[in-house]
Formats: sequence, C-alpha cells, structure tokens
Amino acid sequence: MVIGAAVLLFIASFLDLYSIDGAPDSADIPSLWDSGPVVLGVVLAGIIGAALVVVSRGLPQPRKVAGLELGQFGVAFTVFAAWCALGNIFDPTGGFDGEGGFSDDIGAGTGLILALVATLVMAAAAVATPLVPALKGALLPAARPAAPQPYGAQPPGGYGYPGAGAPQQQASFGGQPQPGQPGQPGQQPFPGQPQGQPAAPAPAGDFSPFWFAVPVPRPLFPEDGSPTPIAELAPGTWYLAVEQRGQVLVAQTQDGRRGVLQDTSGIQRG
Repeated sequence: MVIGAAVLLFIASFLDLYSIDGAPDSADIPSLWDSGPVVLGVVLAGIIGAALVVVSRGLPQPRKVAGLELGQFGVAFTVFAAWCALGNIFDPTGGFDGEGGFSDDIGAGTGLILALVATLVMAAAAVATPLVPALKGALLPAARPAAPQPYGAQPPGGYGYPGAGAPQQQASFGGQPQPGQPGQPGQQPFPGQPQGQPAAPAPAGDFSPFWFAVPVPRPLFPEDGSPTPIAELAPGTWYLAVEQRGQVLVAQTQDGRRGVLQDTSGIQRG
C-alpha cells in the first residue's frame, strides 16, 4: 500500500495544482512541481517517508538514526505530507488570497486532490504497520545463520554427511547394512567372512571421520578413562566419529564435546 500510494503521489505531482472556473482546456496551469511548499511539504516528504518505511521493512535488523528507527522517521514524514496536502486543499493559492477576492474562482486542482488521497493512504498504511500483526513481518526474510559444523565434518553432500536431521540410509559400524530394515537387503558378508559375523572395524591407520547414530541411548565417557559419563548419545541424532581406538570410538557431540563410546555394537553409519 505504501509503495502504491507513493507511485500515485508521484503521478499526481505532474498534474494541475489549481482548478480555475471558466479556464479553457488550453490554459497553462502549473503542476505541483511549480509550487515550492507543495513540492517540499507534500511530494518530497511523502516519497521520502514511503522510501524510509519500505527500506526499514526490508532490513533484517532495524536501523536507527538519532535514536529512532528508520520506520519511525518514515511514518512521521508520511503524516506530515498528508497534513500539508490537507492544508493546501483548503488554501491552494496560499498568499495570493489578498483582500480583493481575486482568487475566489481558484480551487484545488486534480493533482492536489490526488496528492491528498495518496498521502492519506500512505500515512494510514505506515501508521497501521506496527499495529496490525499481518503487516509486521519483514519484506525480506532474515538470513538464517549457518549451523556450525563439528570438528572434521564435511559440508552437505561430502563424505559421511547424512544430509538429514534423522538417519536415512543406515549402515552398521564397519560399513555393512543392518538386516531386517524395510527396503534393505539382509547383511551381506565380505568374501571370506563367516556368515552372520559383523564386519571387522577398519585398521586405525585407515580411519576416516564418519557420521553415525546409536540404536539406543549410550553413555559417552571422558577420554582420560574416568567412569563418569560426560554425555549421553540419543537415537535419531547424528554424531561424528573422529578417532578409532581398537573396538571403541572417540565421538564428538553437536556441542563440541569429545568422549569415548565404548559400546559400538549396532551403530548406524551415515
């Protein structure tokens, strides 16, 4: 509404300032741009106010000037423009009234009337913006900060990144699919591996960080061997395995804490 009213005000600024009774159609009647008070108090004040309101709505964070937000400045400008337009409607000739009544046949022109309508709509929309819930939203959505990635994590689509908030295609520690899951074949052993035995963990020298999820809640113990857990890994959440020590994993939680996962049975790789 504010943008539309500003466009209407700009168009009205090129129309007649006065309306003279009995004037021929060919009469050269000045436009709003020929009156300094109207240009400054109505046209420019209204357009500047509309621009401030729109800019303040388009910013993710409000900007302040002299302790006031840009939107508040814009509302003040639009209300001032409407007030000046109303005054010019009542007295379009200003100081030319005189005592002889020679301006009795001069009234507000089309441009001045449209300017009043435009500034009234603009001011009403600007004032209603902070009051009506449907109008409070920003024109542009605020930028969403990128979630910090854990140590050793790869960008989405990289090695080991699951690409979703919950486990999708899941595999057991060692790279083998879990048997019995919908849409997945039974566990296939490597050549020479006994049927039904889980795949052996990769040698420590060949280890690469990978994402994994646990089937049930499991404690994460400190790396110094203390028996008191520092965190509990929950099912449905991805964690990063950053190191392998024999049959255990050094895992990192989403808040950056590192610890030892002693029970790696049935974990699901991303």
